[in-house]
Amino acid sequence: MGEPTFEEILGREDKGLEEIEELFREEGFFERVSKMIKGFGAARESKVYKTARIELQRLSAPVCAVVIPVVAVVLLVLLATDTSSRETVITVEYLQPEEIRDLEKPDEPLEKPPPEEMPDMDFVTDVNTPVVNPIEVPAAPMTAQPATVDSVLQIKSPVILRGMVGVTRNAGIRGQLLRVYGGNQKTEDAVMRALRWLKKNQLPDGSWANTKPAMTGLAILTFLAHGEIPSANNPEFGETVRRGLEFLISIQQPSGRFAGSDGHEYSMPIATYALCEAYGMTMNPNVKEAADRAVNVLITGQNASGGWDYNMKGSERDDTSVMGWCAQALKAAKLSNVYWDGPTLDQAMKKAVRGFQKNAHPEGGFGYTGPARGGLTGVGALCMQLLGAANLSETRKSLELMDSWTAAFLTEDAPGIGGCVQYYYYYATQSKFHSGGKRWESWNEKMWPIYVSAQKIEKQAIADHEGDLQDIGWWENTDAHTDRPVMDTCLTALQLMVYYRNLPTTQEAAVKAEAIIADSLGDAIQSDDITVDLGNL
Repeated sequence: MGEPTFEEILGREDKGLEEIEELFREEGFFERVSKMIKGFGAARESKVYKTARIELQRLSAPVCAVVIPVVAVVLLVLLATDTSSRETVITVEYLQPEEIRDLEKPDEPLEKPPPEEMPDMDFVTDVNTPVVNPIEVPAAPMTAQPATVDSVLQIKSPVILRGMVGVTRNAGIRGQLLRVYGGNQKTEDAVMRALRWLKKNQLPDGSWANTKPAMTGLAILTFLAHGEIPSANNPEFGETVRRGLEFLISIQQPSGRFAGSDGHEYSMPIATYALCEAYGMTMNPNVKEAADRAVNVLITGQNASGGWDYNMKGSERDDTSVMGWCAQALKAAKLSNVYWDGPTLDQAMKKAVRGFQKNAHPEGGFGYTGPARGGLTGVGALCMQLLGAANLSETRKSLELMDSWTAAFLTEDAPGIGGCVQYYYYYATQSKFHSGGKRWESWNEKMWPIYVSAQKIEKQAIADHEGDLQDIGWWENTDAHTDRPVMDTCLTALQLMVYYRNLPTTQEAAVKAEAIIADSLGDAIQSDDITVDLGNL
């Protein structure tokens, strides 16, 4: 065989190149699918069949990457099209204030019991300490909040919790509780005159004289007790309460304390009490921040024994008078859930019971800084009730001791009680109310006529929100230590609102009061004790 020609050599090279090109040629998608289908038609043992299986595995990934998202989108479209919109409709019934019937009982002669020997309490407040000009005191830095003091109140029909601060202050419920517990039209008229007097005597900066933090706190508590909140729906008193709250917030220092306080800093727990109760009725974030910091001062300043001393400085001195305001403030913080550390607050309240017990007399009564049976008995009794210790012997024996006390307004009309009768009776009236029964009825039937008749009245002295002239009224007592007339007016008015200010603490009385509330609100309070209106959410 001869040598290949040049043309044959070139032909062989072209063929080899074609074979090499064929090896590296990328097959198209449809070509690969076609070969795979043909391969599955061949025998299972053949190379063509095995190649088809490998090709199927290679093609499955891109196919799934395209098909699965498409199927998912189609399903979502179908589901969205098939879903029907549903709307929940909640019916809210607005209760109208119910006219308060005059259930006044005929006046009865007031008999004075024989003078009782009791040690005079050395109760000092130093209320005449010069007040720091709030303009000169840098305001406490506040975290930026998307709300003013009254803005949160625009929410209609907020969450209702049975026994929560403010529930009993609805106008309709207030009328029913007045009749049940011994109030009447005359007591409410006296309260309204006092509220209008406070409004007229509010200072331009929103405070009340003279010890501004304490008196502003008491005034706010008085308005809140009547259900007056800083709302656009409260045209007569809403602005007054708003300005008072903003004043307290503006003078709070970074430490949580308040500028312009009295020498022993009674202002601290009183202002804290007002802020806590205000938050319980408004749920305003600005009020919450101020109240939280103030409560922290009380908790960190509590004595190891459970009581408190002047200036919340933490010592071994348990001052029942200071402790009374601190305990009320902690109770309000608990009810409003304002403090960030609930377990620590609970522990502080439990410790406070031990602090009061330290100053309890074995035969009943509470002393100033040790066991005694004087005017501060009412302070200890009420605070033990609020702290959940109403059934302890110290509380029961103290209530029995106070059974001998007679209702009065002036110190000289209540001999043996001490030099601060109205201050002591502010606590005694509440503790007797919480005790209930004949103890409360016999006290109240003599108390309210005395207080109403003791009010000083100025006729047609202020115009209400509708422009009608209204009377104003205030009280001035003869207590040894008071910041009159604001303190006298607030403490007396608060006693005349005890009928509806808080639910009684005794089980029988509380059940009775809750039944009234449930009946008034109708379906607004369900069996689970919680009703929520989602209308504005």
